[in-house]
Amino acid sequence: MNNFDYQRAGSFDEAIRQITAKNDTKVVAGGTNILDLLKYFLTSADRLIDINHTGNHHDIRETESGGLHLGALATNAETAYHPLVESRYPLLAQSILAGASAQIRNMATNGGNLLQRTRCYYFYDASSPCNKREPGSGCSAIPGYNRIMAILGTSEHCIAVYPSDMSVGLAALGAVVNVRGPQGDRSIPFSEFHRLPGETPHLDNNLQHGELITGIDLPQKGFAENYSYLKLRDRNSYAFALISVATGLELDGDIIKDARIALGGVAHKPWRIPEAEQFLTGKPAVRESFAACADIVLQGAVPYKYNSFKIEMAKRAIIRNGMMALDPSSQLPGAQPSV
Repeated sequence: MNNFDYQRAGSFDEAIRQITAKNDTKVVAGGTNILDLLKYFLTSADRLIDINHTGNHHDIRETESGGLHLGALATNAETAYHPLVESRYPLLAQSILAGASAQIRNMATNGGNLLQRTRCYYFYDASSPCNKREPGSGCSAIPGYNRIMAILGTSEHCIAVYPSDMSVGLAALGAVVNVRGPQGDRSIPFSEFHRLPGETPHLDNNLQHGELITGIDLPQKGFAENYSYLKLRDRNSYAFALISVATGLELDGDIIKDARIALGGVAHKPWRIPEAEQFLTGKPAVRESFAACADIVLQGAVPYKYNSFKIEMAKRAIIRNGMMALDPSSQLPGAQPSV
């Protein structure tokens, strides 16, 4: 690890001033990703600014609009187990608890979770060409071992996937990310926060230089009655998703009034197709409806040599998760699967 200076910021505004004053300055909160990147020489920093002691942005509270505000510095564990999240946004709680380990969730912050980098093998191998690390050097995953890579929204420059489980839940709920920077405060719809690789795969999100996440706002509707988060992975714990699905439904009897479906493990950002959700509106909540919806979600999917299984797996996961959302109790330990 390279040597760096460490400083504590007394406020977010102070941290922003220090970031903009020196280019090679990074921010640390929970440190669960940035420290790995530094240790593996995948990023560098002359100075780390600790924002944990700013005295704000740790709160979880109701908003005037009836939604919920999640402070950027609240930990993943605090968020998942908060009574308001558990009761009103259980889909988000499930998605958070599906990620990482208990120890990491106790340290990782909400803002940091959104900013974590890909877990592509080649990104973490400093000896391999990688356009995310070094733009223009090439993508080793395309001709290489690409089993865990993306099938949607890829480009000739990158097929890496975005790893956050929490973000899949936030995408399904239609959250808003609040940020502060040198030009003041602004809000970014969650669907516009992360980027597809295109020609600039080294840019993971649409934050501008010097901007920090201050919090995340959830809308009033939390789909607390009919929801499910399904994560398919190589082992049951501490593994990133091959495919994950967040599903929220609003039902009128057996008819779907509103639906939200977001996928993880398939693209450079959480994948949500509003047209597929609109298709489900007015449809009966049955396997056939979810299967037709899955076909819309997966339109344009492009497999690579070792990950062609992901297309069929994703379709089955969407169907299965839709049926599980009809009865959230089916997700409890020991429950019999509904499909």
